Amino acid sequence: MSKPGPLSLNTATVKEQWSLQQCIEGCARHGITGISPWRDKLAEYTTAKAAKHIRDVGLTVTGLCRGGMFPAKDAAGRKAAIEDNKRAIDDAAALNAQCLVLVVGGMPQGSKDLAGARAQVQDGIAAILEHARAAGVPLAIEPLHPMYAADRACVNTLAQALDICDALGSGPDDTHLGVAVDVYHVWWDPQLKSQIERAARRVLAFHICDWLVPTTDLLLDRGMMGDGVIDIPAIRAMVEAVGYRGFCEVEIMSANTWWKKDADEVLRTCIERHRTVV
Repeated sequence: MSKPGPLSLNTATVKEQWSLQQCIEGCARHGITGISPWRDKLAEYTTAKAAKHIRDVGLTVTGLCRGGMFPAKDAAGRKAAIEDNKRAIDDAAALNAQCLVLVVGGMPQGSKDLAGARAQVQDGIAAILEHARAAGVPLAIEPLHPMYAADRACVNTLAQALDICDALGSGPDDTHLGVAVDVYHVWWDPQLKSQIERAARRVLAFHICDWLVPTTDLLLDRGMMGDGVIDIPAIRAMVEAVGYRGFCEVEIMSANTWWKKDADEVLRTCIERHRTVV
């Protein structure tokens, strides 16, 4: 099998240890060539300072996390979400990010209308699509594991994400609207291979970590690559088979393990596992 694409650090991996400035410096120090900031860290540093620093050290911004969170209980909330997403698009453009990752949001508080939440997601993406096209920022819908359907993402499979892409006019060769394939969220899907084939060039990002057994926290117990049950090379082969030649973005949220370790040690481990098990 071919070597994996270059490594990118999603800043969530060391969010408890480092600021965005430190993440940028750490990537440069360790020879990691990609970075994917979260917007809270970006706001602390400011977009202008981050963009200059990233350019100065020669990093590629593989994504900005995150846009989305579209469903709301009223029109004012939905409008606020759309405006926030437009600001995220502008930040992604300033960073020259390869995509804005959309974690689409769950059901509004007190709602049990899952279908209605999914309809709001499609409407929300439709409302920002032209802004994203004009800014040159691809939108990557990230389906999340079904355990997050209520509160974080009511789009839970690649099939659902691609249905939205299709409905909004994004065909297999349209890279303005596509998907982020995060192995943590999709490894279990029996339709994974066929849906990646359906996605074709719309695979805009590839995120790596591992699923631990047992998992002690549904949000904050992701594993380092190779420590769990996901066949990461097999999924990488699937995305590469449809033409993906981008970065492998490591995104590990780990309150009890990796967030408690020295950040330089975390990056060294990411580099070694990227080389040996991805």
